[in-house]
Amino acid sequence: MRLSDYDYALPHDRIAQAPASPRDSARLLVLDREPHGLSHHVFSDLPDLLAPGDLLVLNDTRVVPARLRGVRAGSGGRAEVFLVRRLAARTWKAMVRPGRAARPGTTILVGEARAPVRIAGRDDGGLYEVVLPDDDADALMRAAGELPLPPYIHAALADPEDYQTVYARRDGAVAAPTAGLHFTARLFEALSARGIERTTLTLHVGPGTFRAVAADDPRDHRMDAEFCEISAEAIDTIRRARENKRRIVAVGTTVVRALETAARSELRPTAAWTDLFILPGHRYALTDALITNFHLPKTTLLMLVCAFAGQQRTMAAYQAAIDAGYRFYSFGDAMLIR
Repeated sequence: MRLSDYDYALPHDRIAQAPASPRDSARLLVLDREPHGLSHHVFSDLPDLLAPGDLLVLNDTRVVPARLRGVRAGSGGRAEVFLVRRLAARTWKAMVRPGRAARPGTTILVGEARAPVRIAGRDDGGLYEVVLPDDDADALMRAAGELPLPPYIHAALADPEDYQTVYARRDGAVAAPTAGLHFTARLFEALSARGIERTTLTLHVGPGTFRAVAADDPRDHRMDAEFCEISAEAIDTIRRARENKRRIVAVGTTVVRALETAARSELRPTAAWTDLFILPGHRYALTDALITNFHLPKTTLLMLVCAFAGQQRTMAAYQAAIDAGYRFYSFGDAMLIR
């Protein structure tokens, strides 16, 4: 297995800078695994592309305004703190930019109120330990935070809700589960009328999900852990679908990782951190079909998709999407693999 197996060239103008409007007007590439085939649709066609009785599983995490911009105390130089994970009441793991602003003991004053955030140390993975002025991180993010858009999106959002799914409920993600951005209330009504069931789980997306793999052999890469929670009600719904031989359709790679994590615990209610890294060779236990966006090269997300559809078929589908003018990445078009 080589990292180069998951690389491809994408014209820069194919990186979507804004979502489709309406959301369900995005294009949808359908990859049938058996028999193998590709077809082109729009996302609003989804009810006709699924079967009555299919179970959609969605990630209801909500992106929080975790990017805090400010200045370094003393020098006044610009700096940024990107909160990643709470460790204690006032202590968080964070990314800090620029590197010269991240020395232990440095204080960064964030927001208009110049709230002090102190750099306490650094871990082996390149994240920093930061201490907030009090234990109300939510209030600090509301007052001073911004939604942490991916670095390849350069245009300002017309509406911050554009980077949230319409069913986002539980605060905690630092990036959106982007496959879900294409759904609308109208589309959910059509899916229900078709007899397609749905349930939700939660996986709070962390920045490590999108980190490029640096190791020449991807098996040497280590995933950052993300918090996953699946309720007893959701587990019962998933179990019934499996017992009745109905397809489980994962909406996004985060749902796949949550489902496959639950399968390892014998399909019990789950509230735990998961660092599951899915590579080709993985035997899927709870994923029969997958709705997903087009992912960056050399990422764990693309490797997960290759594990589900096959590396050659996936990379051929990506090339077909490029040739057909599809839009890529977070605000881009989608694939249905079935």
